Amino acid sequence: MRAGQKRSSRSTGPESSLRVVADLWVAQLGTVPYGDGVALQESLRSRRQAGEIPDLLLVLEHPPVYTKGKRTEPGDLPMGEDWYRARGIEVRETDRGGRVTYHGPGQLVAYPIMAVERVADFVHTMERAVVAALADEGIAAEVRETPFTGVWAGDSKIASIGVRVSGGVTTHGLAVNVDNDLQPFEWIVPCGIDHVRMTSVSRETGRERSLPCFRKRMAWRFAQAFGRRQRIVSARRVLEREAVPA
Repeated sequence: MRAGQKRSSRSTGPESSLRVVADLWVAQLGTVPYGDGVALQESLRSRRQAGEIPDLLLVLEHPPVYTKGKRTEPGDLPMGEDWYRARGIEVRETDRGGRVTYHGPGQLVAYPIMAVERVADFVHTMERAVVAALADEGIAAEVRETPFTGVWAGDSKIASIGVRVSGGVTTHGLAVNVDNDLQPFEWIVPCGIDHVRMTSVSRETGRERSLPCFRKRMAWRFAQAFGRRQRIVSARRVLEREAVPA
């Protein structure tokens, strides 16, 4: 049995067998600088590849930062990188797919460090989890075909998804606009889509301070979508170097 798996004691009948249910560790990390978040993902990816830890989901926020995916073009940051930095927004290269996007306070960022076989299935399952979490907020959201990636509420984009898989384990993940300032999106070409309008949970519902509840709901919906048992763990537990027993 691999790390994080437990046997369910629930029985549906005399002939039913015990079902193995894998844990999904979920760590709520608060605000994490982008560079530190990347370093943490890389460390955890190595540990996941070695079987030291089960699949896990990091839920956090970043200080203001534009992240450039592998397909980012110069025109995606039309003001020039120095212009953005002068306004307190970091600009960082990443190894994920996609183009440029923005992260900032009030936006939910979730990084799954998970072993996967089919990347397309993994991405589609993440999309379903985001749609379900938004439905819990009363927001009717949907997924569109390429090039309109991510999750949309009406004609506006509310969530972005970008992943990288290395050695069969994922890094990067998803970002949902919850209470964050949407102005920084107006200064770029988000995800390479011209004239796209961005929205947020707060804008769609009229409710402020939605993030504390939404990040718990998003983590629960994520675990549910992947058929996992959510197990809340502390930041300290995630950072421990020792192998963890099942």
